[in-house]
Amino acid sequence: MKLFLIAGEASGDRLGAALMAGLKELAPGVEFTGIGGPLMQAEGMASLFPMEELSVMGIAEIVPKYRHLKRRIAQTAAEVARQAPDALITVDSPDFCLRVARLVRAARPEQKTIHYVAPSVWAWRPGRAAKMAEVVDHVLALLPFEPPYMEAAGMSCDFVGHPVVSEPLAGAEEAAAFRAAHGIAAEAPVLLALPGSRRGEVRRLGPVFGAAMARVLAARPETRVVIPTVGHVAALVREIAAGWPGAPVVVEAADEKRASFAAADVALAASGTVSLELAANAVPMVIAYDFNWLTWQIMKRKALIDTVTLVNLVSDSRVVPEFLGPDCRPDRIAPALLTLMQPGPERAAQRAAMALTMEHLGKGGERPGLRAARSVLAALGA
Repeated sequence: MKLFLIAGEASGDRLGAALMAGLKELAPGVEFTGIGGPLMQAEGMASLFPMEELSVMGIAEIVPKYRHLKRRIAQTAAEVARQAPDALITVDSPDFCLRVARLVRAARPEQKTIHYVAPSVWAWRPGRAAKMAEVVDHVLALLPFEPPYMEAAGMSCDFVGHPVVSEPLAGAEEAAAFRAAHGIAAEAPVLLALPGSRRGEVRRLGPVFGAAMARVLAARPETRVVIPTVGHVAALVREIAAGWPGAPVVVEAADEKRASFAAADVALAASGTVSLELAANAVPMVIAYDFNWLTWQIMKRKALIDTVTLVNLVSDSRVVPEFLGPDCRPDRIAPALLTLMQPGPERAAQRAAMALTMEHLGKGGERPGLRAARSVLAALGA
């Protein structure tokens, strides 16, 4: 069996790698080609070109890179058509992946196509499901309420669980060792800052996060700031964080990142799947995100929901505070962080919502990568 996989960012790389591991377990001898990051490459795939070229978010952000992305779309579609795999599996990144799938379907109408991560049609642009159904046969959903939306549009769909429920967590000993290694006192509050995994996000959010940190440290000078990041933006994060107060600790290695989550008391994070990683570690959080002005104007008019944080959505609560667009301001973010740094009802409510979220996403069941692999094989009749 030969499969062509495409992932466009770090979260998709994790999903793709877990799926690949599950497929290798259930279908020994399966072959992979496509586009992916370091985790997918570690599972045995040579990437057609660097995945980071696709890590672009937002309408206005894509425009300057449109011509290059268009060339990559054509190149990728031509390679899929040439290889004629048993399935094209696209992982998230719909702006790129579904354009590739459309070109492939035009060249090979019989091509079986599976998309991993249902589009958030419950959040905005509900018409996307019908358009996706023109080029996608089967969907792997991360959230339990998504299959009916996909099936209504004409695709088969399985809820396979979210990979965050099976990712390894650090324990108390690793957290203590992390503090000791970085000179963080056992009683000092640890504040995680997570300004995103895309360069554009880091550039846009870094100054805001830094100014929020300054306000927090002015009120709680014993606080230590830790910034977990990923390889392709680590240098940029260090450059921006050099101007932050309190000598922030930047960590990049996977084991250190896990330990930092275990050691954390509170977090300020960009909107995205990182909220689920924080939830898995029971770290109370504040979510902040700013967009290019044009992107924000379009998105706020099309939004169908009143929250972008998955913990709020899956737990059907609104306990995680959000500061989006014009509200993404240090003077609003810092007080919310300071509130969560104290024992109280806000922390307790978040912890309860996080536990419920993990339960709904499949914690305690078969690992999502294996469930996703079973779904792929069933869709292919294998």
